[in-house]
Parts: sequence; structure tokens; C-alpha cells
Amino acid sequence: MAKVDMNSRLHNTANQYSRTIPTYKNNMNSNWQNFLTRHGATIEAGVVQRFGDPAAELTATAQGTVLCELSQFGTLRVSGEDAQSFLQNMFSNDIREAGDSHAQLSSLNSPKGRMLATMLIWRDGNDYLLQLPRALTEPIRKKLGMHVLRSKVKIADVSDEVISLGVSGAAAHELLGKLSGELPQQPHALIRIDQGSVMKISDTRFQINTNALHASTLWKTLCQHAQPVGSVCWDWLNIRSGIPLILPQTQEQFVPQMANFELIGGVNFKKGCYPGQEIVARMQYLGKAKRRMYLAHLDTPAYPGSSEKPQAGDELCSADMEGQASGMIVNATPAPSGGYDVLAVVQNSSRETQTVHWKSPQGAALQFLQLPYPLPSA
Repeated sequence: MAKVDMNSRLHNTANQYSRTIPTYKNNMNSNWQNFLTRHGATIEAGVVQRFGDPAAELTATAQGTVLCELSQFGTLRVSGEDAQSFLQNMFSNDIREAGDSHAQLSSLNSPKGRMLATMLIWRDGNDYLLQLPRALTEPIRKKLGMHVLRSKVKIADVSDEVISLGVSGAAAHELLGKLSGELPQQPHALIRIDQGSVMKISDTRFQINTNALHASTLWKTLCQHAQPVGSVCWDWLNIRSGIPLILPQTQEQFVPQMANFELIGGVNFKKGCYPGQEIVARMQYLGKAKRRMYLAHLDTPAYPGSSEKPQAGDELCSADMEGQASGMIVNATPAPSGGYDVLAVVQNSSRETQTVHWKSPQGAALQFLQLPYPLPSA
């Protein structure tokens, strides 16, 4: 395989999360941005790209304990006395279960049941915080605003106020234990600390939600024991965890089950109606997803002399589909060992019987890997 420059791979991939639609505003507190820059961060379009050597950062993410500023995500604050009922009628999960001590994954879907956005939701007092890819923050704010009507609800973009830090690695639990004393025990559980909150993603991965007042102090403390890394490293961890992020290129492409969203706690089938609910429920109880999301690896470039990179929205093909796409890449990031790791929604029959290629029959073949959770049996 031809050698691909790691700086170029990481630079192009990180920018997928901010360049796919016009940038409405730089959602990063200027003082915080200046602090990160002084501490070695390269920031482009409001997203921390790297802290020096991208290849070393990816290796550290795979093998060590790392600290990541999660500026590839934006945050919406939904407030008002009707906030809970409003969100309950909009999202795939039961918003009543999101609280001060437990976050949840959820999706906003079209009336046809197709995902418009995925997000992480938790409460801050009586308000709800919705964290989603920053390229979709403003469009989703406007989309939700169209449904407010007479409800007593306010929706504000607070991406420059809410700062999230990710800590991952074998020493993450011990490191954050010293910071907070007690840590949450279950995935997406939260505990409050003086500086904000700590959320458990997995046994080796945590997210700290804070503000500009406390972020710099936390950063100085954490980076003594964890290597700072760029946003792509956290995106790679999400891919390896089988957590999909809907981006502008993949809006309205997948029913939640296609992206395994019900398998990771993003859908509640007992709650009331929401856009697309009937279609999502019908697939769950009366049908079967003919496509599922898989974890795979791609060696690139796919063609001699090509510098093209796999990215969200790229189509996949296989011989059995007779000229039709057999799938689509959901997310893609450079892998520590070279090439790219991807999440891809693929026709189940193609996955089982065919070689699946990126973009064309001559494109790189997907090398399927094991997801960290089981898929429903065929």
C-alpha cells in the first residue's frame, strides 16, 4: 500500500465535522481557544485538530491515556416549562429518563423515520443540553425552532459556554477518581463535581462537561497524566465503540435500526409518538432491517496515485447489487495502524456473501471487524 501522509489524513478527516455546511459561527470561547493554542493546539474552523504529531496522538489513543477537547461537537440548551414535553414529542428516546445523573443517546428523525441527527442529552437543572456534531448544531436549532409554536420553550446555541473534555485509556478511571472521588458506574451515568459533571462512556472512557471558568484548571491537571490529542482521536474511539454520528452527508439516509441505534440505547419503543415513530416501530416489530451498521477497515489509497479519502456519505458496492449501492459509510477516521476505520451501513446479504468495495468495484475492499456489541441474529 502506498504511504499516505498522516498529517493530511487527519487534517482532512477532522474537517469533515465542520466544513460540510457553512460555518454559522465559531462555537468556541475565545479565551478558551487562546488557552488551548498556548498549550500547543492547532485549531481550524473552531475544532481542535491536533497538538503536534497526529500519528503519535493516534498511537497514544490506542495504547495510552489521552485527553481530548471535544470541540467537534456543539451544544443546544432547551429551556422553559414545556421543555420536557416538547422534547418528548420530538426524539426517539424517552426524554423523561434523561436527568442530572443519567444522560441518553437519542435521534431526531424525519416523518419517514430517517435520522436527521444523533445526539447526547442530559439535564442541567431544569434545562436540557443536547450535544451533537457542530456542523448540525445551527440547522437542528432552526429545525426544532420550527416546531416550538406556542410551547413555552427556548432553544439556544450554548456551544461557546459548555466545554466538554474527553479522557480515555487504561488510567482514565484512576485519574478521574482522584479528581472527583466517586465515579459513575453505568454507561451514560453522571456525577456532579465542583467544576461541572463527569459522564461515563465506558470503563475506559469518560466525558467531563464544564465551562470556560473551570476548563483551563481541569486541563492543566489532567494533561499531567494524559496526553493531549486532536478531535479525530475521539472520533476514532467512537467508531471503534460502534457509536454512529449523523453528519450533513448522511442525513435522512438511515432508519435508526440500520445504524444499530436501538442496540446502544438510542430508541425507546414504549414511549409515545414522535416524528417517524410508526415506521421505526414497524421495522422493530413487523419487519427486519435488511441493512445493518458494521465496523470495518479500509486500506487506502484505493487507486494508484489517488489521494482521495473515505468519508461519511461515500457509497459502497458489491457484485450482487447489480449497479445499486450496497451500503454507505457513516463515519470514517484514520486508524493508528494506517488506513481508515469506518462504520458502514451495508446490505446484510452483501456482508455475508460478497466482497464490499468502497465507491466502485475497483475500490478498496472493506475488511470487516468485530463490533463491541452483538447484532441481532439473521
